[in-house]
Amino acid sequence: MLSKWSKLLAAAGLLLFSLLSFTGQADAASSTFVTKGNTTSKVVALTFDDGADGTNINKILDILKTNNVKATFFVTGTGLNHHPSWIRNIANAGHQVGNHSYTHPDFTKISIAAMQSELAKTEAAYKNITGKSTKPIFRAPFGAYNATVLKGVGDAGYTHTIQWNIDTVDWKGISSTEITNKVINNIVPGSIVLMHTGAGAPGTPIALPGMISKLKAKGYKFVTVSELLKLPPTGGTTYTVKAGDTLYSIAKKYNVTVAAIAKANNITNYNLIRVGQVLVIPGTTPPPATTVKYTVKAGDTLYSIASKYNTTVAAIASANKITNVNLISVGQVLIIPVKQAPPPVTTVKYTVKAGDTLYSIARKYNTTVTAIAKANNITNVNSIRVGQVLIIPR
Repeated sequence: MLSKWSKLLAAAGLLLFSLLSFTGQADAASSTFVTKGNTTSKVVALTFDDGADGTNINKILDILKTNNVKATFFVTGTGLNHHPSWIRNIANAGHQVGNHSYTHPDFTKISIAAMQSELAKTEAAYKNITGKSTKPIFRAPFGAYNATVLKGVGDAGYTHTIQWNIDTVDWKGISSTEITNKVINNIVPGSIVLMHTGAGAPGTPIALPGMISKLKAKGYKFVTVSELLKLPPTGGTTYTVKAGDTLYSIAKKYNVTVAAIAKANNITNYNLIRVGQVLVIPGTTPPPATTVKYTVKAGDTLYSIASKYNTTVAAIASANKITNVNLISVGQVLIIPVKQAPPPVTTVKYTVKAGDTLYSIARKYNTTVTAIAKANNITNVNSIRVGQVLIIPR
């Protein structure tokens, strides 16, 4: 009996140890706090925080372009709402963009859920405007952080929280000479310089040309934060861990290595990841193509089939060893290589009732007004009638 209880206690101890080890590993996903790059090379990252007005964005972009300098901008949801086209200009110019929260609250004074909501809203807004991601870098509003903040933003996929080692305090409205001197007098290899885009920092665009010239004269080269820290390319993919996932299975899905994913997410133990954890997948390689089968119908052409599945005629021809793309036969079964799930193949019918609108119907069936209008040849989305039978694409 004693031996039986000893075994049970030992098993319980092992389970507890495993749980504690798991918890410790979860902490390893915390965002890495960075004030400068760890390098002896003469490189510097110019960074700009963008708030509500962004008055100087385009002036700054013109100066950076003239001097062939790439920089890093940290954007807020407020800025994304107030001047989306200017932020699109930043992305289009090839600069790196990081997340600076949505409403600029002190992250040390809000819950993890609130932090992650701030990050998610900014990320969604930025993606909507540019099609790109703000991951994997975050800058804390007011520079305020603690262990809870680093854990919360790390779990949201922001692997690095970027501070600075040179604060120009340009937001105080100081002169361009003072701004330049703060940078030149404090520059060291790997420096991260903090500046702002708003009207409250009028000296910044005036200071930039001379600052860049003097830094170049000292032998400095300009890099983005990700280049400084040797992080994976920005704008890559993120993946939320599901039950049964392993780093190996995720790496295989995205055609990258386990080591690359581990490095991008500060993971030290390859065997410990948790369901719900958001991983940054280095690079922008999508998951390998999947295939579906399609039976050719009367009137089909390879072009119409390719359009339906968002692929190319050449890809379908190659997958099916078709040498003449104009010759397919009704009933022929084709393998369709697709990069994403195939389009909806089922429909339902809905009879319009009093009080219905296309919007309410679309919402009910989790589709769009445009999709229903297209499926029913409706040109005026405000004109439907009671009793009308609609085809609902699903």
